[in-house]
Amino acid sequence: MPRKLFGLSLFWRTFILLGLLLIAGIAAWVQTFRALEFEPRAVQAAQQIASLVNLSRAGLRYADSINRVTLIKTLSDQEAITLKPREPSDKFEPYEVSRFTQAIGNELKSRLGPTTVVASSVNGTPGLWVGFQIEKDNYWLQADSSRIEPMTGRTWFVWVGIALIATMLGSVIIARLINQPLKELSFAASRIREGEYDSVLDESMITREIREVNQGFNRMARELAKVEEDRAVMLAGISHDLRTPLARLRLEAEMSVVDEEAKRNIASDIDQLDAIIDKFMDYARPGEVELVPVNVSSVVDKAISQFRDTKRIRIAAKLPIDTRVMADETELSRVLTNLFENARRYGRNTYTGVTNVEVSYTRSGAWVILSVRDHGPGVAPEKLPQLTTPFFRGDAARTAATGAGLGLAIVDKALTRMGGELELGNAQGGGLVAHIKLKRAP
Repeated sequence: MPRKLFGLSLFWRTFILLGLLLIAGIAAWVQTFRALEFEPRAVQAAQQIASLVNLSRAGLRYADSINRVTLIKTLSDQEAITLKPREPSDKFEPYEVSRFTQAIGNELKSRLGPTTVVASSVNGTPGLWVGFQIEKDNYWLQADSSRIEPMTGRTWFVWVGIALIATMLGSVIIARLINQPLKELSFAASRIREGEYDSVLDESMITREIREVNQGFNRMARELAKVEEDRAVMLAGISHDLRTPLARLRLEAEMSVVDEEAKRNIASDIDQLDAIIDKFMDYARPGEVELVPVNVSSVVDKAISQFRDTKRIRIAAKLPIDTRVMADETELSRVLTNLFENARRYGRNTYTGVTNVEVSYTRSGAWVILSVRDHGPGVAPEKLPQLTTPFFRGDAARTAATGAGLGLAIVDKALTRMGGELELGNAQGGGLVAHIKLKRAP
Protein backbone atom coordinates (compact mmCIF):
# COMPACT_ATOMS: atom_id res chain seq x y z
CA MET A 1 0.00 0.00 0.00
CA PRO A 2 1.32 3.51 -0.75
CA ARG A 3 2.13 5.49 2.34
CA LYS A 4 0.25 8.69 2.98
CA LEU A 5 2.34 11.81 2.77
CA PHE A 6 0.50 13.40 5.65
CA GLY A 7 -1.22 11.87 8.63
CA LEU A 8 -2.70 13.06 11.91
CA SER A 9 -2.54 11.39 15.27
CA LEU A 10 -5.85 10.77 16.99
CA PHE A 11 -5.10 13.56 19.49
CA TRP A 12 -4.58 16.19 16.78
CA ARG A 13 -7.58 14.94 14.79
CA THR A 14 -9.82 15.28 17.85
CA PHE A 15 -8.27 18.64 18.74
CA ILE A 16 -8.78 20.09 15.25
CA LEU A 17 -12.36 18.86 14.99
CA LEU A 18 -13.23 20.23 18.44
CA GLY A 19 -11.46 23.49 17.64
CA LEU A 20 -13.35 23.93 14.36
CA LEU A 21 -16.64 23.13 16.06
CA LEU A 22 -16.06 25.63 18.86
CA ILE A 23 -14.74 28.32 16.48
CA ALA A 24 -17.86 27.91 14.35
CA GLY A 25 -19.92 28.22 17.54
CA ILE A 26 -18.10 31.44 18.50
CA ALA A 27 -18.65 32.89 15.03
CA ALA A 28 -22.37 32.07 15.20
CA TRP A 29 -22.55 33.53 18.71
CA VAL A 30 -20.87 36.78 17.59
CA GLN A 31 -23.24 37.17 14.65
CA THR A 32 -26.24 36.44 16.84
CA PHE A 33 -25.07 38.88 19.49
CA ARG A 34 -24.50 41.62 16.94
CA ALA A 35 -27.93 41.07 15.41
CA LEU A 36 -29.67 41.08 18.79
CA GLU A 37 -27.64 44.06 20.05
CA PHE A 38 -28.08 46.21 16.94
CA GLU A 39 -31.63 47.52 17.33
CA PRO A 40 -31.67 47.94 21.16
CA ARG A 41 -28.35 49.79 21.05
CA ALA A 42 -29.53 52.12 18.28
CA VAL A 43 -32.79 52.86 20.14
CA GLN A 44 -30.95 53.41 23.42
CA ALA A 45 -28.46 55.78 21.80
CA ALA A 46 -31.23 57.73 20.11
CA GLN A 47 -33.15 58.01 23.41
CA GLN A 48 -30.08 59.43 25.15
CA ILE A 49 -29.51 62.04 22.46
CA ALA A 50 -33.23 62.89 22.30
CA SER A 51 -33.26 63.36 26.07
CA LEU A 52 -30.30 65.76 25.84
CA VAL A 53 -32.03 67.71 23.08
CA ASN A 54 -35.32 67.91 25.01
CA LEU A 55 -33.58 69.02 28.21
CA SER A 56 -31.56 71.61 26.30
CA ARG A 57 -34.66 72.82 24.49
CA ALA A 58 -36.61 73.16 27.74
CA GLY A 59 -33.74 74.95 29.43
CA LEU A 60 -33.25 77.43 26.62
CA ARG A 61 -36.96 78.03 26.23
CA TYR A 62 -37.59 79.05 29.85
CA ALA A 63 -34.29 80.81 30.58
CA ASP A 64 -33.72 84.53 30.08
CA SER A 65 -30.79 85.82 28.07
CA ILE A 66 -28.36 85.90 31.04
CA ASN A 67 -29.28 82.46 32.37
CA ARG A 68 -29.27 81.08 28.84
CA VAL A 69 -25.54 81.91 28.51
CA THR A 70 -24.87 80.30 31.89
CA LEU A 71 -26.82 77.19 30.86
CA ILE A 72 -24.90 76.81 27.60
CA LYS A 73 -21.56 77.18 29.43
CA THR A 74 -22.58 74.66 32.10
CA LEU A 75 -23.64 72.09 29.49
CA SER A 76 -20.37 72.53 27.65
CA ASP A 77 -18.22 72.18 30.77
CA GLN A 78 -20.00 69.35 32.57
CA GLU A 79 -21.72 67.33 29.87
CA ALA A 80 -19.43 67.94 26.84
CA ILE A 81 -22.43 69.38 24.99
CA THR A 82 -22.18 72.40 22.69
CA LEU A 83 -25.21 74.54 21.85
CA LYS A 84 -25.02 77.13 19.12
CA PRO A 85 -27.45 78.90 16.78
CA ARG A 86 -28.02 77.24 13.45
CA GLU A 87 -27.40 79.56 10.51
CA PRO A 88 -28.78 79.09 7.01
CA SER A 89 -25.23 79.23 5.66
CA ASP A 90 -24.01 76.30 7.81
CA LYS A 91 -22.61 73.40 5.83
CA PHE A 92 -23.08 69.93 7.25
CA GLU A 93 -22.63 66.29 6.26
CA PRO A 94 -25.46 63.77 6.81
CA TYR A 95 -25.04 61.39 9.71
CA GLU A 96 -27.03 58.50 8.24
CA VAL A 97 -24.34 56.66 6.28
CA SER A 98 -24.72 53.14 7.64
CA ARG A 99 -27.45 50.81 8.85
CA PHE A 100 -26.68 51.64 12.47
CA THR A 101 -26.58 55.43 11.99
CA GLN A 102 -29.68 55.27 9.80
CA ALA A 103 -31.56 53.58 12.63
CA ILE A 104 -30.40 56.29 15.09
CA GLY A 105 -31.40 59.09 12.70
CA ASN A 106 -34.85 57.64 12.14
CA GLU A 107 -35.38 57.18 15.88
CA LEU A 108 -34.31 60.79 16.61
CA LYS A 109 -36.66 62.18 13.96
CA SER A 110 -39.53 60.12 15.33
CA ARG A 111 -38.92 61.52 18.84
CA LEU A 112 -37.92 65.12 18.03
CA GLY A 113 -40.02 65.77 14.94
CA PRO A 114 -39.58 65.50 11.19
CA THR A 115 -37.70 68.81 10.95
CA THR A 116 -34.80 67.39 13.01
CA VAL A 117 -31.47 67.33 11.21
CA VAL A 118 -28.70 64.87 12.19
CA ALA A 119 -25.18 65.57 10.91
CA SER A 120 -21.74 64.06 11.37
CA SER A 121 -19.96 67.43 10.98
CA VAL A 122 -20.94 71.10 10.78
CA ASN A 123 -18.69 73.63 9.09
CA GLY A 124 -15.85 71.12 9.20
CA THR A 125 -16.22 70.33 12.91
CA PRO A 126 -16.83 66.58 13.42
CA GLY A 127 -19.19 65.22 16.03
CA LEU A 128 -22.79 64.22 16.47
CA TRP A 129 -24.80 67.31 15.56
CA VAL A 130 -28.55 67.49 16.04
CA GLY A 131 -30.46 70.43 14.58
CA PHE A 132 -33.72 71.36 16.35
CA GLN A 133 -36.09 74.28 16.73
CA ILE A 134 -37.22 76.32 19.72
CA GLU A 135 -40.30 78.08 18.49
CA LYS A 136 -38.90 79.68 15.31
CA ASP A 137 -35.24 79.69 16.29
CA ASN A 138 -32.89 76.98 14.99
CA TYR A 139 -30.11 75.51 17.10
CA TRP A 140 -27.33 72.93 16.84
CA LEU A 141 -26.55 70.54 19.66
CA GLN A 142 -23.17 68.87 19.47
CA ALA A 143 -22.81 65.69 21.60
CA ASP A 144 -19.92 63.34 22.14
CA SER A 145 -20.21 60.81 19.31
CA SER A 146 -18.53 58.12 21.43
CA ARG A 147 -21.76 57.83 23.42
CA ILE A 148 -23.52 56.08 20.59
CA GLU A 149 -20.76 54.36 18.67
CA PRO A 150 -21.15 50.59 18.30
CA MET A 151 -18.51 48.25 19.65
CA THR A 152 -15.24 48.91 17.85
CA GLY A 153 -13.28 46.32 15.94
CA ARG A 154 -10.57 46.39 18.60
CA THR A 155 -13.11 45.53 21.30
CA TRP A 156 -14.48 42.69 19.21
CA PHE A 157 -10.93 41.47 18.54
CA VAL A 158 -10.07 41.39 22.25
CA TRP A 159 -13.19 39.53 23.31
CA VAL A 160 -13.18 37.11 20.39
CA GLY A 161 -9.46 36.52 20.92
CA ILE A 162 -10.05 35.65 24.57
CA ALA A 163 -12.86 33.31 23.53
CA LEU A 164 -10.63 31.62 20.92
CA ILE A 165 -7.76 31.12 23.39
CA ALA A 166 -10.16 29.64 25.93
CA THR A 167 -11.59 27.45 23.15
CA MET A 168 -8.16 26.14 22.14
CA LEU A 169 -7.19 25.38 25.74
CA GLY A 170 -10.50 23.64 26.30
CA SER A 171 -10.03 21.64 23.09
CA VAL A 172 -6.57 20.51 24.23
CA ILE A 173 -7.89 19.34 27.60
CA ILE A 174 -10.93 17.59 26.10
CA ALA A 175 -8.89 15.92 23.34
CA ARG A 176 -6.34 14.72 25.88
CA LEU A 177 -9.05 13.29 28.14
CA ILE A 178 -10.71 11.55 25.19
CA ASN A 179 -7.52 10.11 23.72
CA GLN A 180 -5.61 9.16 26.88
CA PRO A 181 -7.32 5.74 27.22
CA LEU A 182 -6.78 5.08 23.51
CA LYS A 183 -3.12 6.07 23.83
CA GLU A 184 -2.69 3.63 26.71
CA LEU A 185 -4.42 0.93 24.65
CA SER A 186 -2.13 1.61 21.68
CA PHE A 187 0.96 1.42 23.91
CA ALA A 188 -0.20 -1.85 25.47
CA ALA A 189 -0.94 -3.30 22.01
CA SER A 190 2.56 -2.36 20.81
CA ARG A 191 4.06 -4.16 23.81
CA ILE A 192 2.05 -7.28 23.00
CA ARG A 193 3.27 -7.07 19.41
CA GLU A 194 6.82 -7.13 20.81
CA GLY A 195 6.03 -10.22 22.89
CA GLU A 196 5.39 -8.57 26.28
CA TYR A 197 2.10 -9.67 27.80
CA ASP A 198 2.29 -8.00 31.22
CA SER A 199 0.45 -4.79 30.24
CA VAL A 200 -2.71 -4.29 32.32
CA LEU A 201 -5.26 -1.60 31.46
CA ASP A 202 -7.50 0.11 34.00
CA GLU A 203 -10.77 -1.81 34.32
CA SER A 204 -12.39 0.73 36.65
CA MET A 205 -12.88 3.52 34.08
CA ILE A 206 -16.07 5.54 34.42
CA THR A 207 -16.79 5.37 30.68
CA ARG A 208 -18.57 2.08 30.03
CA GLU A 209 -17.28 1.48 26.49
CA ILE A 210 -13.64 2.11 27.45
CA ARG A 211 -14.01 -0.06 30.54
CA GLU A 212 -15.35 -2.93 28.41
CA VAL A 213 -12.54 -2.51 25.87
CA ASN A 214 -9.91 -2.59 28.65
CA GLN A 215 -11.47 -5.68 30.19
CA GLY A 216 -11.49 -7.44 26.83
CA PHE A 217 -7.88 -6.42 26.14
CA ASN A 218 -6.71 -7.71 29.52
CA ARG A 219 -8.46 -11.03 28.90
CA MET A 220 -6.83 -11.28 25.50
CA ALA A 221 -3.38 -10.51 26.98
CA ARG A 222 -3.82 -13.21 29.63
CA GLU A 223 -4.89 -15.75 27.02
CA LEU A 224 -1.98 -14.86 24.74
CA ALA A 225 0.44 -15.18 27.64
CA LYS A 226 -0.97 -18.64 28.39
CA VAL A 227 -0.73 -19.63 24.71
CA GLU A 228 2.88 -18.42 24.59
CA GLU A 229 3.73 -20.37 27.72
CA ASP A 230 2.07 -23.52 26.36
CA ARG A 231 3.87 -23.07 23.05
CA ALA A 232 7.27 -22.81 24.74
CA VAL A 233 6.58 -25.94 26.79
CA MET A 234 5.32 -27.78 23.71
CA LEU A 235 8.35 -26.85 21.59
CA ALA A 236 10.72 -27.87 24.34
CA GLY A 237 8.93 -31.21 24.61
CA ILE A 238 8.92 -31.73 20.84
CA SER A 239 12.64 -30.98 20.64
CA HIS A 240 13.40 -33.48 23.41
CA ASP A 241 11.03 -36.14 22.08
CA LEU A 242 12.40 -35.91 18.53
CA ARG A 243 16.07 -35.76 19.38
CA THR A 244 15.90 -38.84 21.61
CA PRO A 245 14.83 -41.25 18.80
CA LEU A 246 17.21 -39.48 16.40
CA ALA A 247 20.07 -40.22 18.74
CA ARG A 248 18.98 -43.87 18.93
CA LEU A 249 18.77 -44.04 15.14
CA ARG A 250 22.25 -42.61 14.83
CA LEU A 251 23.60 -45.18 17.33
CA GLU A 252 21.72 -48.05 15.62
CA ALA A 253 23.08 -47.00 12.23
CA GLU A 254 26.64 -46.90 13.52
CA MET A 255 26.34 -50.34 15.08
CA SER A 256 24.07 -52.25 12.70
CA VAL A 257 24.50 -50.85 9.18
CA VAL A 258 27.44 -52.45 7.37
CA ASP A 259 27.26 -50.53 4.09
CA GLU A 260 29.36 -47.37 4.55
CA GLU A 261 27.44 -45.39 1.91
CA ALA A 262 24.11 -46.27 3.51
CA LYS A 263 25.54 -45.35 6.89
CA ARG A 264 26.64 -41.93 5.57
CA ASN A 265 23.23 -41.32 4.01
CA ILE A 266 21.45 -42.22 7.24
CA ALA A 267 23.77 -39.93 9.20
CA SER A 268 23.17 -37.14 6.68
CA ASP A 269 19.40 -37.51 6.99
CA ILE A 270 19.63 -37.48 10.78
CA ASP A 271 21.80 -34.32 10.66
CA GLN A 272 19.27 -32.69 8.36
CA LEU A 273 16.39 -33.55 10.70
CA ASP A 274 18.40 -32.21 13.62
CA ALA A 275 19.09 -28.96 11.73
CA ILE A 276 15.39 -28.62 10.89
CA ILE A 277 14.53 -28.98 14.58
CA ASP A 278 17.06 -26.21 15.35
CA LYS A 279 15.39 -23.98 12.73
CA PHE A 280 11.98 -24.53 14.26
CA MET A 281 13.34 -23.70 17.71
CA ASP A 282 15.06 -20.56 16.41
CA TYR A 283 11.91 -19.34 14.71
CA ALA A 284 9.78 -19.97 17.80
CA ARG A 285 12.29 -18.32 20.13
CA PRO A 286 10.72 -15.76 22.55
CA GLY A 287 10.86 -12.13 21.43
CA GLU A 288 12.61 -10.51 24.40
CA VAL A 289 16.18 -9.40 23.67
CA GLU A 290 18.53 -6.99 25.41
CA LEU A 291 20.17 -4.52 23.06
CA VAL A 292 23.78 -3.60 23.83
CA PRO A 293 26.60 -2.09 21.73
CA VAL A 294 28.00 -4.91 19.58
CA ASN A 295 31.14 -4.85 17.44
CA VAL A 296 29.93 -5.82 13.96
CA SER A 297 33.30 -6.91 12.63
CA SER A 298 33.91 -9.49 15.38
CA VAL A 299 30.38 -10.97 15.02
CA VAL A 300 30.82 -11.25 11.24
CA ASP A 301 34.21 -12.95 11.68
CA LYS A 302 32.73 -15.49 14.11
CA ALA A 303 29.88 -16.24 11.69
CA ILE A 304 32.33 -16.64 8.78
CA SER A 305 34.46 -19.05 10.81
CA GLN A 306 31.59 -21.55 10.75
CA PHE A 307 31.88 -21.85 6.95
CA ARG A 308 35.43 -23.14 6.34
CA ASP A 309 34.72 -25.34 3.32
CA THR A 310 36.10 -23.12 0.53
CA LYS A 311 35.01 -25.68 -2.07
CA ARG A 312 31.38 -24.74 -1.37
CA ILE A 313 31.39 -21.13 -0.08
CA ARG A 314 33.85 -18.25 0.08
CA ILE A 315 33.00 -15.19 2.17
CA ALA A 316 34.82 -11.85 1.93
CA ALA A 317 34.06 -9.08 4.46
CA LYS A 318 35.06 -5.43 4.21
CA LEU A 319 34.19 -3.91 7.55
CA PRO A 320 35.99 -1.41 9.80
CA ILE A 321 36.89 -2.79 13.20
CA ASP A 322 35.27 0.12 15.09
CA THR A 323 31.73 -0.17 13.71
CA ARG A 324 29.23 -0.91 16.49
CA VAL A 325 25.47 -1.36 16.46
CA MET A 326 22.75 -1.77 19.07
CA ALA A 327 21.91 -5.47 18.95
CA ASP A 328 21.93 -8.79 20.74
CA GLU A 329 25.18 -10.54 19.83
CA THR A 330 23.64 -14.02 19.74
CA GLU A 331 20.71 -12.87 17.62
CA LEU A 332 22.97 -10.95 15.20
CA SER A 333 25.24 -14.00 14.87
CA ARG A 334 22.17 -16.14 14.13
CA VAL A 335 21.06 -13.63 11.48
CA LEU A 336 24.42 -13.73 9.68
CA THR A 337 24.69 -17.51 9.95
CA ASN A 338 21.28 -17.97 8.34
CA LEU A 339 22.11 -15.53 5.55
CA PHE A 340 25.41 -17.31 4.83
CA GLU A 341 23.70 -20.71 4.93
CA ASN A 342 20.98 -19.45 2.59
CA ALA A 343 23.65 -18.18 0.19
CA ARG A 344 25.58 -21.47 0.42
CA ARG A 345 22.51 -23.45 -0.58
CA TYR A 346 20.94 -21.25 -3.19
CA GLY A 347 23.59 -18.76 -4.34
CA ARG A 348 26.11 -21.05 -6.05
CA ASN A 349 27.79 -19.82 -9.19
CA THR A 350 26.41 -21.66 -12.21
CA TYR A 351 29.86 -22.37 -13.69
CA THR A 352 32.06 -23.02 -10.66
CA GLY A 353 29.51 -24.42 -8.22
CA VAL A 354 31.03 -22.27 -5.47
CA THR A 355 29.12 -19.58 -3.59
CA ASN A 356 30.94 -16.24 -3.40
CA VAL A 357 29.58 -13.93 -0.70
CA GLU A 358 30.52 -10.31 -0.07
CA VAL A 359 29.79 -8.50 3.20
CA SER A 360 29.95 -4.68 3.15
CA TYR A 361 28.47 -1.80 5.08
CA THR A 362 27.28 1.80 4.76
CA ARG A 363 26.14 4.43 7.25
CA SER A 364 22.90 6.36 6.90
CA GLY A 365 22.31 8.85 9.70
CA ALA A 366 21.72 6.94 12.91
CA TRP A 367 21.68 3.60 11.08
CA VAL A 368 24.27 1.06 9.95
CA ILE A 369 23.36 -1.03 6.90
CA LEU A 370 25.15 -4.37 6.42
CA SER A 371 24.89 -5.86 2.93
CA VAL A 372 25.30 -9.62 2.34
CA ARG A 373 25.45 -10.42 -1.37
CA ASP A 374 25.91 -13.64 -3.29
CA HIS A 375 26.56 -14.08 -7.04
CA GLY A 376 23.98 -16.78 -7.71
CA PRO A 377 20.93 -16.78 -10.00
CA GLY A 378 18.91 -14.42 -7.78
CA VAL A 379 15.14 -14.53 -7.32
CA ALA A 380 12.26 -13.45 -9.55
CA PRO A 381 11.28 -9.87 -8.54
CA GLU A 382 7.64 -10.81 -7.90
CA LYS A 383 8.76 -13.44 -5.36
CA LEU A 384 11.10 -11.20 -3.34
CA PRO A 385 8.39 -10.12 -0.85
CA GLN A 386 7.57 -13.79 -0.12
CA LEU A 387 11.09 -14.87 0.78
CA THR A 388 10.60 -14.07 4.47
CA THR A 389 7.38 -16.12 4.60
CA PRO A 390 7.90 -19.31 6.62
CA PHE A 391 8.41 -22.46 4.47
CA PHE A 392 8.54 -20.49 1.20
CA ARG A 393 11.26 -21.24 -1.36
CA GLY A 394 11.89 -19.55 -4.68
CA ASP A 395 11.80 -21.62 -7.85
CA ALA A 396 15.52 -21.26 -8.42
CA ALA A 397 16.18 -22.96 -5.09
CA ARG A 398 13.65 -25.77 -5.19
CA THR A 399 15.93 -28.42 -6.62
CA ALA A 400 18.50 -27.82 -3.92
CA ALA A 401 16.05 -27.28 -1.07
CA THR A 402 17.14 -29.35 1.89
CA GLY A 403 16.26 -26.98 4.75
CA ALA A 404 13.08 -26.15 6.58
CA GLY A 405 12.31 -22.99 4.61
CA LEU A 406 12.67 -20.86 7.73
CA GLY A 407 16.09 -19.24 7.28
CA LEU A 408 15.05 -15.83 5.99
CA ALA A 409 11.91 -15.86 8.16
CA ILE A 410 14.21 -16.29 11.20
CA VAL A 411 16.41 -13.42 9.97
CA ASP A 412 13.44 -11.09 9.52
CA LYS A 413 11.95 -11.98 12.92
CA ALA A 414 15.29 -11.58 14.73
CA LEU A 415 15.93 -8.16 13.18
CA THR A 416 12.42 -7.03 14.10
CA ARG A 417 13.10 -8.04 17.73
CA MET A 418 16.26 -5.88 17.66
CA GLY A 419 14.45 -2.87 16.18
CA GLY A 420 16.05 -3.36 12.77
CA GLU A 421 14.85 -4.11 9.25
CA LEU A 422 15.60 -6.61 6.48
CA GLU A 423 15.43 -5.66 2.82
CA LEU A 424 15.95 -8.23 0.05
CA GLY A 425 16.67 -7.47 -3.58
CA ASN A 426 18.48 -8.62 -6.69
CA ALA A 427 21.95 -7.10 -7.02
CA GLN A 428 23.17 -5.45 -10.18
CA GLY A 429 25.16 -8.02 -12.11
CA GLY A 430 23.25 -10.94 -10.60
CA GLY A 431 22.75 -12.50 -7.23
CA LEU A 432 20.64 -11.84 -4.16
CA VAL A 433 21.56 -9.06 -1.72
CA ALA A 434 20.23 -8.76 1.83
CA HIS A 435 20.44 -5.35 3.55
CA ILE A 436 20.48 -5.52 7.37
CA LYS A 437 19.53 -2.19 8.94
CA LEU A 438 20.41 -1.66 12.64
CA LYS A 439 20.71 1.35 14.93
CA ARG A 440 24.27 2.64 15.30
CA ALA A 441 25.63 2.43 18.83
CA PRO A 442 26.49 5.76 20.52
